[in-house]
Amino acid sequence: MKRRHFTKTLGAGVLAGAALPYTLGEAKSEITWKMVTTWPKNFPGIGVGVENLAKRVDELSGGRMTIKVYGAGEVVPALEVFDAVSRGTAEMGHAGAYYWKGKNEAFQFFSSVPFGMNAMEMNAWLYYGGGLKLWQEGYEKFNLIPMPGGNTGVQMGGWFNKQINSVDDLKGLKMRMPGLGGEVLKRAGGTPVTLPGGELFNALKNGTIDATEWVGPYNDLAFGLHKAAKYYYYPGWHEPGTPLEITINKKAFDALPADLQSIVLNACKILNQDMLNDLTANNNQALHALKTKHHVDVRRFPDVVLKKLKVISDEVVADLAAKDAYSKMVFDSYRNFRDVVLPWHAISEYAYLRARQL
Repeated sequence: MKRRHFTKTLGAGVLAGAALPYTLGEAKSEITWKMVTTWPKNFPGIGVGVENLAKRVDELSGGRMTIKVYGAGEVVPALEVFDAVSRGTAEMGHAGAYYWKGKNEAFQFFSSVPFGMNAMEMNAWLYYGGGLKLWQEGYEKFNLIPMPGGNTGVQMGGWFNKQINSVDDLKGLKMRMPGLGGEVLKRAGGTPVTLPGGELFNALKNGTIDATEWVGPYNDLAFGLHKAAKYYYYPGWHEPGTPLEITINKKAFDALPADLQSIVLNACKILNQDMLNDLTANNNQALHALKTKHHVDVRRFPDVVLKKLKVISDEVVADLAAKDAYSKMVFDSYRNFRDVVLPWHAISEYAYLRARQL
């Protein structure tokens, strides 16, 4: 009898359009958003990750909200994602915060700091150490809400056509390297170049650049970078744990009902972890293919090079932190969290990894 009463009540509520947070008509994808990205359409890991985000939003919303993902150049050029979402050309974007240092140099802290925190530490700082709040404060005047949108983990150091045995070997080198890492390269005597991923192979092959970093074996193999350079160096000192970003047009977000806002934000959280899982799993297989099938010469940067780059990196970060009040506030938050987490990781993650090698 109770079941019959519940069914009768629910049926009357649905017919009246009052018992559900949306009407049956609204379940037919009445809200459609565009997402522009810095990556080629369906690019492994990075591009596929945002396609999965769109799929989750559709599923979790019961079909009430659809997100159409566009690759670099389909709606706007790769490096115009920030402005496109800011002005409402698209409601969402996916890129890396270091591409927007022209807006505010402090935004680079939300991407990657050379010799800084890794993926686990960056996520902890952003979600539980105040980093995300500062990030959102910085983007607010651009009508944007940023969210962590995936992490590459520790990247590779890059592709070179000559050996790097000393810091002098970096002098005069034209290398694709954005963000703070690019500034370190510049102070070491190199010439940093910012290019979207889709242009890297041709630029390296035709000599427009002498070297390039991208992400890691999975993504680098997909671009065929092993066909344009001989040496593949590690570790990625410049990007030890790079968060990618989802940018959301604030006006469009505020117009969503509360449940769809929650779905979008939680889909971003799922993406953030899922992309790291995907890249971690597939980097292993891609590295094996590069070494055994394509006979790539994988090399470690000499300690003398890493030590010098570390000294320069500390100078670059300190100079950035002194630029203005916001930069100092972000850096202080980053540094304080790093200083707290490092002692713990020294006796947990780092200690375990060393023990595993015994």
